[in-house]
Amino acid sequence: MGGLAKGLKVIEAFSHERPRLSISDAASITGLDRATARRCLLTLSELGYADYDGKFFQLTPKILRLGHAWLEATPLPVILQPHLDQLSEAVGQSASASVLDGVEIVYIARAAQKRVMSINLMPGSRLPACSASMGRVLLAALSDEAAAQLIDRSDLKAHTMHTITDRQALLAQIARVRAQGYAVIDQELEIGLCSIAVPVRDDRGMVVAAINIGAPAAIIPAGQMVERFLEPLQMTARTLQPLLHGPHR
Repeated sequence: MGGLAKGLKVIEAFSHERPRLSISDAASITGLDRATARRCLLTLSELGYADYDGKFFQLTPKILRLGHAWLEATPLPVILQPHLDQLSEAVGQSASASVLDGVEIVYIARAAQKRVMSINLMPGSRLPACSASMGRVLLAALSDEAAAQLIDRSDLKAHTMHTITDRQALLAQIARVRAQGYAVIDQELEIGLCSIAVPVRDDRGMVVAAINIGAPAAIIPAGQMVERFLEPLQMTARTLQPLLHGPHR
């Protein structure tokens, strides 16, 4: 099991910014010694999960099997997608759904009306939870202690001049989100992007995901997000709740 854990650590070292890694790169990123990183990378190559050109390793499409196993095993994306499509069509803006995975959110469904962000968001895309509207909604669903621990583990870097990077300010924001039931982000992830998110609960009242609407700030500024989009988001969340069955049903 230790070998499996190290192999997964090496897989996670690859990213959009680091699509090709040398053995030294992998060792540096993961904290593993060079020999262990080499064994993991060569094993991935032998199993078809990575290509090796003699110096650099690059993941192959086969790696998608690991992520799709979760997508196929959970009903969430299938249930959410048609409701996101309807929501997006009704408001004329992109709508998304995500779940919390450590210090990041992972997109599990998306209905795009137009390209709002410079990156192309799709199921499987990840964003820092602390700076995303859906992330703050999901953090607000945790206890104060758990939310604080995740913030402490996060890289609180400034994506824009508007990004909140102060720990206490973030904790205050999360407490506010918990009290009001929604989160609004004003160009904290990317200049020109505003978004609003609400939690999605299952039929036992547990938060299982978040949904949001993103819009260009030049057209719909953050101050108008609640008036324009909160009610449609909440209506979608209420519609979804009886469809999402919690454990021990």
